[in-house]
Amino acid sequence: MKKALLGKKIGMSEFFREDGEVIPVTVCELGPCVVLQKKTVEKDGYSALKIGYQDIKEKLVTRPIAADFKKKGITFKRILGEVDAFDDSLNVGSVINCNVFAENDVVDVTGVSKGKGFAGVVKKYRFKGGRETHGSTFHRAPGSIGACAFPSEVWKGKKLPGRMGGNTVTVKNLKIVKIFQDKNIVLISGAVPGRRNSLIVVKEKAK
Repeated sequence: MKKALLGKKIGMSEFFREDGEVIPVTVCELGPCVVLQKKTVEKDGYSALKIGYQDIKEKLVTRPIAADFKKKGITFKRILGEVDAFDDSLNVGSVINCNVFAENDVVDVTGVSKGKGFAGVVKKYRFKGGRETHGSTFHRAPGSIGACAFPSEVWKGKKLPGRMGGNTVTVKNLKIVKIFQDKNIVLISGAVPGRRNSLIVVKEKAK
């Protein structure tokens, strides 16, 4: 099973190796996460770990979820998620820190890309558009999208104006450059999707 952990993107920076090489990195906070439920094949049909991340006040949690936290003796968590069950020794109440990963591990990072608002086809899909000369009435419009008299409809999947960004994106094959276990800070090479302080899921690359 692949190791995985919830965290947040803090921002981008640079890391200087001992040989003087400069590596662009994304500073991320991974964990600590608490195991809230351990799902098994026998009981649930699949094996997974339900984990929680970031403390939250009780008044901001719904009553059924708050009752579950109190029953298990776990502090209330803002973000809940499921990851593959990668360690049989983990049980309800176990704390998972960034030390599950090691430096030079290859990981896949999933996050929600930055939202750009409503955009036209020139900005969103890099359409060329029409002429910019005097007298032209066609500049940044998408152009014809119809299918003539038959079947007299617009085909699905046409590139049209709409909301840009705000999609779930996974960037693969990133390398963990440095781990600061005392602060749960991990430096990941390259860019990670999302804005600052946005939620990310870091998974070990399948071998």
